[in-house]
Amino acid sequence: MNPSSGPITVLSDTECWEHLATQRVGRLVTSVGDVVDIVPINFVVDGDTVVFRTAPGSKLSELTVNSSVVFEVDSFGETSGWSVVLRGRARALETEAEIAAAELLPLKPFVPTVKRVFVRIEATAVTGRSFVFGSEPDHDAVHNE
Repeated sequence: MNPSSGPITVLSDTECWEHLATQRVGRLVTSVGDVVDIVPINFVVDGDTVVFRTAPGSKLSELTVNSSVVFEVDSFGETSGWSVVLRGRARALETEAEIAAAELLPLKPFVPTVKRVFVRIEATAVTGRSFVFGSEPDHDAVHNE
């Protein structure tokens, strides 16, 4: 991890991707006009992209209108945690080669539904923080430094 001057550490891009790869569920944020949606999705990291499966419906329609997305994943324990936010563009995979490669990924729907559309999020930016939990510092001591 990067050097830290306190309980919050900025993660490098590599560390962000490593953390993302340890999880299977994240939150996808889409927006169309004034409507912003956030939905949990299961995913897999594939290189420096995120891949998920979906079915025709509002999520896929929204991505067709506006491919810009935000994707967030975090993990928290008793004494520490981390959060990674990925900004990028999402697109449904269309070619036979892309779909065949995606079908080889360890990505199955969590619920027993048919989700034949693979979507890849190509990152334009990834940021992350790790946290060490503890008691709140004395308010007066912080302001007197």
